[in-house]
Amino acid sequence: MAVFASKINTNSETFLRQRAEMLALVDKLNMLNARGREISEKRKPRFDERGQLTPRERLARLLDSGMPFLEIGNLAGYLVDTKNPDKSIPGSTVIAGIGFISGVRCTVVVDDSGILAGSLTTAGGYRISRAEEISLEQKLPFVHLVESAGGDLMNYTVEGFSSGGALFGSLAKLSKAGIPVISILHGSSTAGGAYMPGLSDYVIAIKGTGRAFLAGPPLLRAATGEIATEEELGGAEMHATVSGLAEYLAENDGHGIQICRELINRLQWNDNCPLPPKRDFLEPIYDPDELAGVIPTDYRTPYDMRELVARVVDGSDFLDFKPRFGVSTVCLQAEIFGQSVGIIGNNGPIDPQGANKATQFLQLLDQANIPALFFQNTTGYIVGTKSEQAGMIKHGSKMIQAVRNIDVPRITVMTGASFGAGNYGMCGRGYNPDFLYTFPNARMGVMGGEQAAKTMSMVARGKAAAMGVAPDEEMLAQQEQVLAHIFDSQSDAFYTSGHMMDDGMIDPRNLRKTLGMLLETVREGRHRVVRPNSFGVARL
Repeated sequence: MAVFASKINTNSETFLRQRAEMLALVDKLNMLNARGREISEKRKPRFDERGQLTPRERLARLLDSGMPFLEIGNLAGYLVDTKNPDKSIPGSTVIAGIGFISGVRCTVVVDDSGILAGSLTTAGGYRISRAEEISLEQKLPFVHLVESAGGDLMNYTVEGFSSGGALFGSLAKLSKAGIPVISILHGSSTAGGAYMPGLSDYVIAIKGTGRAFLAGPPLLRAATGEIATEEELGGAEMHATVSGLAEYLAENDGHGIQICRELINRLQWNDNCPLPPKRDFLEPIYDPDELAGVIPTDYRTPYDMRELVARVVDGSDFLDFKPRFGVSTVCLQAEIFGQSVGIIGNNGPIDPQGANKATQFLQLLDQANIPALFFQNTTGYIVGTKSEQAGMIKHGSKMIQAVRNIDVPRITVMTGASFGAGNYGMCGRGYNPDFLYTFPNARMGVMGGEQAAKTMSMVARGKAAAMGVAPDEEMLAQQEQVLAHIFDSQSDAFYTSGHMMDDGMIDPRNLRKTLGMLLETVREGRHRVVRPNSFGVARL
C-alpha cells in the first residue's frame, strides 16, 4: 500500500482563496439546476386541478427511495434558448438521467410539462437522444414519462424537424437490441410525438389525461374538416380498448407509476447480469470536500493531478506508472469503490514521452480489461522545434489511436483546461467516451483567448512587414480584445455544457460518488446478456 502524501495545506491562503472561488461557481451551478424546477413547480396548482402529479413528483415516485439519480444534460440549453443568462432555462423541458426502478438501473426521461407545456426544444431533444444512446450502449431499460405539446413551433427550424425523427428511430433500435422501452402516457403525445409511445414495447396510459394522436382536434378540423373530441381521437380508454396502443390502463398518475414499477420488477432484468464480486474498500484518507480548494479556477495555475486523485480513489492509494518518464502526463493504477481503474491526468502539456507513456498505459488497461478514466487539464500537445523533431505528431497520433480504439469503458472528466489536440488525446467529446462530465471551472477550445488574440496579431504584423507598411497597433489592440472575448466566452464550462458538449456539470466534491455510479453502469453494460431480435417488437 502506497498512500499518497498530500502537500496541500488546507489552512493556506491559496487553498482558502481557491475554495471560495470554486464554491462560488458551484453556487452558480446549484442556482441554475434549481431554475427549471422552480419554474415548473409554479404550475403545481394547475396539475392539482387536473388531479395530476407534477413531473418531479412523478419522477420521485418512480425512482427507488434513497438511491442515486445522475442527471444527463442538466445544463443543456443554457444560453442556447436565449442569450440572457437570467432568463435561460438549463435542462429545457426535459428531465433525464440514470436511476433505479424496483432495483433495476434504468435511463429515465420525464417531459417537464410545467415548462412550455413540455414542448420539445433543441436542448430537450438532445437530452432524450443522449439518454437513448446511453440506454443502447449500457443496455439499460428506457422509461419515458410522456406529457408534451409536441415540437416547439414558435422556434421551428426544418433542421430540428429533420433530426427529430432520429428520436423515434433510436427507440426502434433499442427494441431490436432487446432493451425494454416503456412509456407512461400521463398527458398529450401529439403529432410526431405520438410515435414515442407507438415505438415503445409497453405503454401505460392514464385514464382521463393520457392522449396520443397524430393530429389533435384543431389540426384535424383544419386539414379535413372532421370534428372530433380529444378522447375520441386519442384518449387513454380508446387506446386501451379500441386501437390497442396501450397495454395497461391506469386510474391516475400514481397508479400508472405503480404499474411501471411492477412491470420492471417482473422483467427480472437483473437476472441477466452477474453480480460483481464483493470487494472491501477504504474511503479516501483525504476528504473529497477538499477538492473545492485543491483545484484552481484559473486554468493557468498549475496543480498536481495526484492531489485530485488522492481525494477520489480508495484509501488515497495508487500506483504511479512510469513516474519519472513523461512527467507531465500522469498515469495511475487505483481502485474506486473496489473497482480497478486506470487514470490518465495532466500536469501540463503532453510531450512526446508523455504521449508514449499514455499509449502504453492504455494498451495495458485494454489487455487487463480495466476502465480508463481521463482527467483533463492540459493546454494541449507541446509545440516547438525540440518536440517536433522528437516526433510529437507521430507519438501524439499513436496516443489518439489508442484512446479511440481501446475496447474498455472510457470515462472523461474535464477538471480544468482542455485545449487543442489535448482535448482529443484525452478522450474529448469527439472520441465518444462512455460518459463525459465537467467541472464548473473547466475551459475547452482550440486555444485560450489570450493566445488566439496574440497569434492573430503576430500574423497581421507579419503581413504588414511583408507589404512594407507599419501595423495599425490601435486596431490590433481592439482586435485582441474582441478575439479574447469570443474565445474565452465560448470556452467557459457553463457555455460548453449549455451547448451540449458533455453529459452534464457536477460539483467537484461529488466526483467520487459520480464515478462510482458510472463505473457500475459501464460494468453492467459490459456484462449484461440481452436477447436482440430482427426488427424490434411490433404492435398488434
